[in-house]
Amino acid sequence: MIELRHLRYFVAVAEELNFRRAAERVHIDQTPLSRAIRDLEDQLGVQLFVRAPRKLLLTPAGLRLLKEARKILIRVERAQRAVRETDARFRAPLRIGVADGIIQPKLSECLSTWRAQAPEIPLALTEMRADELAMALQREEIDAGFSFGLPENGALAQQSAWNYPIMALVPATHELASAPAISFPDLLAFPMVSCRPDRHPGLLQQMRAIVRRYPVVPTIAEEASTLAGYVTRVAANMGVGLVDAGHMAILTRSDVIAVPLVESESVTTFVVHKRQRFALPEPLKRFVAHATGSN
Repeated sequence: MIELRHLRYFVAVAEELNFRRAAERVHIDQTPLSRAIRDLEDQLGVQLFVRAPRKLLLTPAGLRLLKEARKILIRVERAQRAVRETDARFRAPLRIGVADGIIQPKLSECLSTWRAQAPEIPLALTEMRADELAMALQREEIDAGFSFGLPENGALAQQSAWNYPIMALVPATHELASAPAISFPDLLAFPMVSCRPDRHPGLLQQMRAIVRRYPVVPTIAEEASTLAGYVTRVAANMGVGLVDAGHMAILTRSDVIAVPLVESESVTTFVVHKRQRFALPEPLKRFVAHATGSN
């Protein structure tokens, strides 16, 4: 018989098109994962993948099964949550994803005040990349998430939660470090450190939109995958950077300095959830209203 684990394994392989990455995603070794996929093909009597050298492709049957398997897994998850929510002894948590390495104080404040206002609805947090957040929301593995922005696809709703001013980030030894404020054109005259588009697509899109408002075209010297990598590159004098005041508030390093910008620019953090055919579940509706300050 086909088991749910077969479908979960299949979806992981179909989305990653790579057995190693899929095995890491579902936390099993490649050998049993590959065996499970072949068992599934044998039970269905169809070939789901074309196994070419260094390439894995879905067959038409595989594409159809991917569509149906996603629907089945979502229905199962909904059924599990519905059953649990009918049990007064079980308090189903709101599952919240946090992408882009966000550690802003306003995020902590949002979660802390929610716990004080709605102690009957606990939170379960998961850190993930932006692309993982988008997939988890669409598969209903989480209920809501925080991000600097996800690519628009019609399936997700994104609402502004809060804003932080942008500041210039420079090495402590940089010639601009002692300035009381820095203009954008002056900062953009120096090579800059950027974030990688595959890791922080929303943040990069916001920063690019801001930079385009100024006549200077920046030179990108380095790209970073994480906040730690970003600050390290600036501190090592590989380039100057931009940082929101929220993240700068948690940095206590002496080798980098955040300097206010002459211009007033800010970066937005969004609360994201899957669009529903009907109204949002009441706990999620309350949480989104709380995060956006509209409650």
